[in-house]
Amino acid sequence: MRQAHRAAARIGAWFDRIDPGTHRRIKGLRLVTAFGLAAMLATVPEIADGRGVMLGTLAAGFALWASVSEAQTTRYESARDLLLLCLAAGAGSASFAVFAIPLGAGWAELTLVSGSFCVGYLRRYGTLGAGIGSQIFIGQLLAYSAGTTVADLSTVALAVVLAILASVVPRMLSGPAEQPAIAPPLPQPEGATIFSEIVMGLQATIASLSIVVLGWAVGMTQSAWAITACTYVVANSTVGTIDRVRRRIGGTLIGVPLGLACLPIANHAPLLIWGAAAIAMIIYAMALPERYDIACGAYAFALVVTMAATGEYSFVTLAARAWETIVGGALGIAVVLSLSQLPSLLQHDKQK
Repeated sequence: MRQAHRAAARIGAWFDRIDPGTHRRIKGLRLVTAFGLAAMLATVPEIADGRGVMLGTLAAGFALWASVSEAQTTRYESARDLLLLCLAAGAGSASFAVFAIPLGAGWAELTLVSGSFCVGYLRRYGTLGAGIGSQIFIGQLLAYSAGTTVADLSTVALAVVLAILASVVPRMLSGPAEQPAIAPPLPQPEGATIFSEIVMGLQATIASLSIVVLGWAVGMTQSAWAITACTYVVANSTVGTIDRVRRRIGGTLIGVPLGLACLPIANHAPLLIWGAAAIAMIIYAMALPERYDIACGAYAFALVVTMAATGEYSFVTLAARAWETIVGGALGIAVVLSLSQLPSLLQHDKQK
């Protein structure tokens, strides 16, 4: 009993050290609430109207990641940004549905390449711009996972509406008790210009394109995970990118095995699994601004256990999350190193 009390005290002390004002914990609870509310609304027969699992997958994903990206201090500004972020996710899903069919099933992942560029380039427009770029990519990623087609555009539109409702309501209730936790700005390299963001977008695009080709050649299990890894590790400097790759790989290599260890109970105790995933996402929200490694580990754990709880994924597929993250990170570093001099060359040509 004493050992359990001591363990709880240590966990509480760690929470207080990472999040002394409890603001990030409140945000973590909010994003979990948004996810659950969107998923629940998508199961109401009068709303779903026979649209199946796709509606819940899209709506819950839109609401969750919009809540993660939003970082305003007032209710009005938060509601405005959440609206724009959900719309951006819907636009990303719609773009996948429209452009994936001409590419064919074997090359549908090429659509994700445009989202990768948006993630890097739109950072030049601040926190909201970075969030919109991320939502465009996430919308494409969710549509890819759900197999969205042109026939499902009405489902995408309904998912956007549900996501807006599910994400705005918890933010209205959290009110001033929540304060935005924004990651410290990345140090700007000397002579940084608009070309820096363009090159960040190009770096993510080239790395993503390389993974699409590699996945087609060798048959990667879930190459979209590698694309996600290389998209989000790209920073505005080589040192920054290497640091983010190191942290993402380190966190993933801890989170995935912990999630795999829970597989034996996934089918027998789904409530326990979903509760553990919710706690992991709260930790994700607490750690993301300053501890990217812990955030990546928490998310990897949550992803693995929730996928296992659905019973649709094999051990091999879930384990692929780890090694494909390594592949994505390695390609991200390789592309950054190869294009590290491009911003200065573009600036030099402009001056000429």
